Amino acid sequence: MLFIVLVLVLAALGLLITALITANSLWAWISIGLSVAAGLLLVVDFVRRRVARRRASAVAEQGEEPAVAASTDDDEPSTPEATAVEKPADEPAPETAAAEVEDAPVDQTALIPTAGELVGTAEEGEPGEESTDPADAEIVDELDVEVVVVDEHPRYHLTDCGWLADRDTIPISVKEARDLGFTPCARCTPDAHLAEAHRAKA
Repeated sequence: MLFIVLVLVLAALGLLITALITANSLWAWISIGLSVAAGLLLVVDFVRRRVARRRASAVAEQGEEPAVAASTDDDEPSTPEATAVEKPADEPAPETAAAEVEDAPVDQTALIPTAGELVGTAEEGEPGEESTDPADAEIVDELDVEVVVVDEHPRYHLTDCGWLADRDTIPISVKEARDLGFTPCARCTPDAHLAEAHRAKA
């Protein structure tokens, strides 16, 4: 976007010089038009960046909701339904037992990701969180290197992460991503790679 604006400004400058040399007002009007177009592109780029930051903040807030849901599900064994399942002495009727067997896989699917989700396939699921070394975490917290996030997903990734596939990504600095509550992807391990690259430069 900025490259296009630069080209338009240079073209407008060239046309303005041509208008002054040839004393032709048409070139001056075209130069003004290109300058206005460059200004509009700058405004559009500014608005797009603000929208991307707001979306990233919303993703960070939504990333906390699954943890709350998981803790609520962990408390479910204290409910009467869970107690009824744990009692071996009270054998339910065949129809009730069949209904409980059919319902159990649904609950487990909601609580435990499938094998494909643990790996983080491009079609479905969320990659796990990278276990970052404390020394790497201290380095990454101070870096302004760019990573990417995906709307409504709590992880940040390297730009070449295989999980991203054709998803729409939002570029953001790793420091800002961590400040907003995003966590590193276990598949592309951004913290380890960025810390190692920083040490190599140092």
